[in-house]
Amino acid sequence: MSFDEFATWQLPALLRYAAVLAGNRDLAQDIAQEVLARAHTRWSSIGRMDAPELYVRRMVTNEFLSWRRRWARQVPVSDVIVAPDRAGAPDTATTQADRDALLRQLSRLPRRQQAVLVLRYYEGFTDAEIADVLGCQPGTVRGYASRALQALRVSVADTEKSLAGRDS
Repeated sequence: MSFDEFATWQLPALLRYAAVLAGNRDLAQDIAQEVLARAHTRWSSIGRMDAPELYVRRMVTNEFLSWRRRWARQVPVSDVIVAPDRAGAPDTATTQADRDALLRQLSRLPRRQQAVLVLRYYEGFTDAEIADVLGCQPGTVRGYASRALQALRVSVADTEKSLAGRDS
């Protein structure tokens, strides 16, 4: 497969993945563009791999993880691209509000924990696949996931308490 064919085939998925990781459409485009430019220069070796799309996805993850170190700025979640789920959605406004709240909570997690949750629940990767993308052991992935989910539970519980306090 040529690089052009690969890029045409994978670009939409890479943009969605980067957008969910970064929480910002513009940053996702920058990440995907940077990764594809680097992949193009090394395509002769990447293209021979059994699963070049997994390697490029790992490049997206690494670019996302290093982005903050390079630019050190916070990105608002309001511009995120998330594919809508129209099948059986009760109410568009409620669905969007829930999605925005989840993405805000997700953006407060450390980047590796964000990556683990996105890879596991958005991309459907196994722990071994996530470990391969992040360059760590499956046990480390499970630890990141556990800590991330616990942080989200605490955050949701705190939010519910503060909302209950306002109603009183």
